[in-house]
Amino acid sequence: MSSSHFDFTRRSLLLGGLGAAGLTLAPRSAWSQGRAETLLVVQELGPNSLDMQGVGSNQTVNGLAWNCYDRLLSYAAKTLPDGTTSYDRAVLAPELAESWEVAADGMSCTFKLRKDATFHDGAPVTAKDVKWSFDRAVSVGGFPTFQMSAGSLEKPEQFVVVDDHTFRIDYIRKDKMLLFNVAVVVPFIINSELAKKNVTAEDPWALAWLKANEAGGGAYKVESWKPGTETILSRFDNWTCGPLPKIKRVIARDIPSAGTRRAMLERGDADLSSGFAPRDFDQLIKEGKVKVTGVPIPNALWYVALNTAKPPFDNVKLRQAIAWAMPYEQIQSSAFFGRAVPMYGGAAEVSKPVWPQPFPYVTDLDKAKALMKEAGLEGLETTLSLDAGTATVGEPTAILIQESLAKIGIKAGIEKIPGANWRTTLNKKELPMALNRFSGWLDYPEYYFYWNFHGRNSIFNISSYQSKEMDALIDKARFTTDAGEYESTVKAFIALCMREVPVVPLNQPIHDVAMQKAVSGYEFWFHREPDYRQFVKG
Repeated sequence: MSSSHFDFTRRSLLLGGLGAAGLTLAPRSAWSQGRAETLLVVQELGPNSLDMQGVGSNQTVNGLAWNCYDRLLSYAAKTLPDGTTSYDRAVLAPELAESWEVAADGMSCTFKLRKDATFHDGAPVTAKDVKWSFDRAVSVGGFPTFQMSAGSLEKPEQFVVVDDHTFRIDYIRKDKMLLFNVAVVVPFIINSELAKKNVTAEDPWALAWLKANEAGGGAYKVESWKPGTETILSRFDNWTCGPLPKIKRVIARDIPSAGTRRAMLERGDADLSSGFAPRDFDQLIKEGKVKVTGVPIPNALWYVALNTAKPPFDNVKLRQAIAWAMPYEQIQSSAFFGRAVPMYGGAAEVSKPVWPQPFPYVTDLDKAKALMKEAGLEGLETTLSLDAGTATVGEPTAILIQESLAKIGIKAGIEKIPGANWRTTLNKKELPMALNRFSGWLDYPEYYFYWNFHGRNSIFNISSYQSKEMDALIDKARFTTDAGEYESTVKAFIALCMREVPVVPLNQPIHDVAMQKAVSGYEFWFHREPDYRQFVKG
């Protein structure tokens, strides 16, 4: 969509002043006129790619994929107790597929595609595009392929073109998460004919081309992308996979300074932002100039991972000692300002098959010291690593942990690893202790455990935890159809995790988003990125 002269002038006034010296904010009137159909988002970090299946794509690429590409299915909406709209983890909704039907034997599902759906270049969307897109997701390797496997979507032979507008998935095994996995970010539908023009023998899935080019048919298309500066999305007016969005244009500016972003929001010079420190959100809520929506992230934890594959953290008594030594309440109040759900001080017995749930540990230095003595590891020296990109909460948390561990004879140096290198460093699985956050897109305990504690050793099993007992329990929970067996199995693997302590949970993070009071329609999603299709201004 081309800019009008007015849009260009307004954007120049608003956005042209950002440079090394900071941001010159435009007068409110310059931004308030005629902006009902444009959403200005200010974010710490924009997308580093246009292809979330590519190696090294960052968090905000998920949002770009969500808004610019369709999936076969999506999730229905529900209203949370505080009035916030959220996706409903239990109810699927049509998107590119207008209907779907599971076979009588439960071993396949057939999808009927919308016949009026087109890609951004006008080409019709067909089942061939869907197959190519699914083939790609299970073949590129890394995170996308592991994600697909979490729903037993594992090989191209499963994906069948019946006719131009009929697509079938043949099941390898019955898996209750399969269809829910079809509705996450990864299996987005690509304009295969356009992408295939840019494949090479070395790059059969056009990873290089799709990193810098968008080939979708979603509600928005990429109008321009300037990495590190700005991403502009414009509405695709021929989108037919849902109600046409009210917002015609999204301008997302990359502004690393949280103080600048907050100032823009408070002055009314931006519509939406997230990623502030808990202290900032606490203040924004109390001051009331903008509204803040906070949702506990399902299937998510802040935790300290302990490298169980290498001495000394292969010693379970040491891991338990650290769990008893954590300064949980100080972390909750001083680092998170209460903007998280505590995950400590739980019952000794697991009574419910839910995750996350509080572990039975509290701060008890006497118990911790006794376990250190039993382990024979008094006077231990080690390191605690954290992502420098999360230092706002991570650094005070790490310092509090360092101080508390010193009281039980552990000298822990703090190592801040640049955000750009964090995931690569974690993947090597060499860090003794790591402060990290993980959230599972599918809100099921066995899904979280499959990623973090299964012997398949995914990139997120940063504790390198290996247990045949754990593997058997996770697999049983994933595939059982017996409700009683499912409940007892989930409780059993949670109890095992509490005893073995591959990680020490600190809290369940809350995802906070600040926006102008005139902005409505925000919907919380498991991927935590804004769904611009829902927003309304006025």
